[in-house]
Amino acid sequence: MARSLARPPKTVDLHAEAFIGDLDSYEIDELLAESLDHLREMLDAAIYWGYPEIKFIHGKGKGILKKLVYEELRYYKSTGSISHYHPSYQNEDIVVVQIGV
Repeated sequence: MARSLARPPKTVDLHAEAFIGDLDSYEIDELLAESLDHLREMLDAAIYWGYPEIKFIHGKGKGILKKLVYEELRYYKSTGSISHYHPSYQNEDIVVVQIGV
């Protein structure tokens, strides 16, 4: 059986400039929504491919993206889709998501 989702990278940058070409045509709230969509897409693909973990770079800034990322991960954890998540021990701008139980 062929897999329909592409394999995601093991570390995903959620900053919009990493995956959107023309940032000028977006408002800030649209960029945040795109970043969350990207997180969902990559996390769903990692779950699909059976990754034990995946890392997401949310950065520092004002902490808006980080807050939204952690809210989304709380939802995934509450549904049982992921085991747990925590800031990276090497870099607090990265969250490590443990998928397997």
